[in-house]
Parts: sequence; structure tokens; C-alpha cells
Amino acid sequence: MKIRLLAETFDPWQEIVRYQSGQQALQGKYGATAVFVGTLRDFNQGAAVQAMTLEHYASMTEKHLERIAAEASSRWSIADLLVIHRYGELRLNDPIVCVAVWAAHRDDAFAACRYLIDELKTRAPFWKQELTETGRRWVEQEASDS
Repeated sequence: MKIRLLAETFDPWQEIVRYQSGQQALQGKYGATAVFVGTLRDFNQGAAVQAMTLEHYASMTEKHLERIAAEASSRWSIADLLVIHRYGELRLNDPIVCVAVWAAHRDDAFAACRYLIDELKTRAPFWKQELTETGRRWVEQEASDS
């Protein structure tokens, strides 16, 4: 299990390959890998978005991510997982988050991956500020996120 918070941009696919190839204990133990990659899009809540800043408290955020990863590991039969989340200034099309789950079977991989991204979206202590045509605005959680 690996949790990473990054200030710089990253290539999710390279990170997945790098992590997977470095985990000898994982080899031969999975038949499914479920992946979610979230990127910064150019619109939100009815406005054009030019950029976003993600703020967090490192130790609090890391503990939260470790807790939801442990919850996923206890709820589903998974071999391993990787969560990478950006913070700081993001530009359009930048990857924000990458969640990868390895499991013997696809149902567990999909369910755990979905759980992790849903928990990140609703409970993780990140604060989002978007840059729009009219200036900066803090983003409130949407009802559809819950």
C-alpha cells in the first residue's frame, strides 16, 4: 500500500507501472487492476475554470488517506493499492488524483477503487480554490459528491 501527496505534476500511467513493477510480492497475486485518474477540467458549477489550487495539512491528509486505504483493504480482498494526490497549483488537464487497486478478481478491484475515490472526494481534507474569469472562488462540496 502506497499513499503519496505531490506538489508537482505526475504521469499516472508511469507511476502505476513503476509501483507495480517494484512490488515483487504482488507478482502473480492479482488478476485485475482497477484504475481511476481524475484531471482538472475547464468548467465547474457553471463557470469556466482556468486553474485550481488545492490546499491541505500534510499530516492530517496523509492520516486520512491511510485510514481510508486501510478501510478498503479490510472491506475487500485486494492485493495492493496506490493513491497519489496532488496539491498546490494545478493547470487544465493536470492529473489531480490516481487510484489503482490490484486484486485477484475484478469485483473487489472495482469496488475498492470506487470506494477510495468516493471517500477522497467526500471526506479527504483538501480545500479547493478555482481561478475563473471573475476571479478566485472556494469550491463547496456538491450534493452529488456524497
